[in-house]
Parts: sequence; C-alpha cells; structure tokens
Amino acid sequence: MSTRVVIIGASGRMGCTLLRTAGEFPELRLSGAIASACSTALGRDAGELAGGAPLGVAISADLPSALAAADVAIDFSHADATVEHLAACEAAGIPLLIGTTGFAPDLERRLAAAARHIALLVAANTSLGVTLLVELVRTAAEALPGSFDIEILETHHRLKRDAPSGTALALARAAGEGRGQSAEQALAGAGAARAGARAAGQIGFAVRRGGDVIGEHEVRFFGAGESLELAHRATDRAIFARGALTAALWLAQQPAGRYFMRDIFFKNQ
Repeated sequence: MSTRVVIIGASGRMGCTLLRTAGEFPELRLSGAIASACSTALGRDAGELAGGAPLGVAISADLPSALAAADVAIDFSHADATVEHLAACEAAGIPLLIGTTGFAPDLERRLAAAARHIALLVAANTSLGVTLLVELVRTAAEALPGSFDIEILETHHRLKRDAPSGTALALARAAGEGRGQSAEQALAGAGAARAGARAAGQIGFAVRRGGDVIGEHEVRFFGAGESLELAHRATDRAIFARGALTAALWLAQQPAGRYFMRDIFFKNQ
C-alpha cells in the first residue's frame, strides 16, 4: 500500500526537487502539492511544474482538502506560514515533517504542543551526511577539552534569507550539548559579528553568501598547536529531497511525538 504525501511549498526550489525525486520512491504516492494563494503556479500540474512528466496532481492553495487524502505532509515553504501549516496538520491528525528554517525561537512551544497530537519532525537539514555530521560534532565537543575553541562556517547561495543557516545553528546546539551548554549558551554568538577577544567557551559563527552554492558547513575545533575540522558539502539539492522523503515515509508510521533525523538513521542507538 502506498504512503500518500502532500508537499507544501511545491512551487519553490526544494518543492520542485521533491517532486522530481519522488519518482525514486515507488512506495510513495503524491496526493497533494500546495503553494501560497498568490502563487502563479496554482492550477498547473505538479510534475510539469517541476520539469518532469505530468503527475495528475494540480498545484493548489487548499491545504485542509489535500490533507484529507494524505498520510503525511512535508513542508518546505516559508517560515511565516509554518504556524498555519502546523495547525492544519494538527487538526487533520496528519504527521508533518518541517524542513523550513528561519522561524522564530518562540515557535518551539507551539511545536511541542502539536507533537502531543501528531508525529512531528523538524529538520534544519534532511541530508544523511549532515545528520551524521551533527552527531560527530556532538561527540567531538564532548571528547575534546573545553580549552578548544569552536568555530562554525557556513556558505550558501546569495538568495538564502536566514543567516546563520538552520544547519549551522543545529551544529552549534550539538556542540553545546557535547559541552554541557544550554541551547541559549550555544547560540549566544550567532546574533552579531564578534569584536575583541573571544569569550571563553563561546561558539563562533561565520557566514558567506554568494553565487549558487547549495550548502557548505564546516566546524573547526582549535586547540593549542592543533585543530580538527569536520565538514559537509552538498553538490546536488536532491540529497535533501531523498532524505526528506525517506524521513516522511518513516514518520507516517510513527505515533504522536517529537522526532529528529537521527531517529531515522540511528534507529538502534
């Protein structure tokens, strides 16, 4: 039996990549493709919009109707619409994977409330490689002495809106967890450029924007006389789509609760 998926943000860069990549998953069936009410893509066939063969699913702005015939939803739209989409999925009882980044920190309370009623997975990055990178950073931060300084450098295309990226923030949180820091402490250096001597234990951030770079993340651990670098570079946006679709298929089978990408790829830990 196929798992029916609704893609929210279907007319965007990641939405179109998801539509093109969905054909690699025979156990999955596209049942809805959602765009904003002002999108010029409304009414077009989702497959044709993504540059492929027709899929028989028209781009729509009616999320509640699409969810009525769905098993799971994937949201790669815009942070401003996250609360609305979350509420619609919660009302319909449909599991939701949120790949959108850049939403306000105060949304966390709303996410926790929704996870009491639906299976919910929020992922700053759905790549398998990045999922592993986050775990490696957590392990390295825990193992290395606190005297090692941690710096995170991320590079993306010039149109990316949020900075630092959601993945950079996830890497910082993982490093902070390894060091026994709270999320607030781990992200303290993300708000503005650092001036003067660095504070002991503060995680540093650097951001680059330019061209069509899909995504590069580097985490450096600087010690006295040595340094360690952990890095991931994406060269094909399809890696995020494959990870998201794999996660959505898994999420559709889970009970209500809050889940993370590591739950899919590290099932036995």
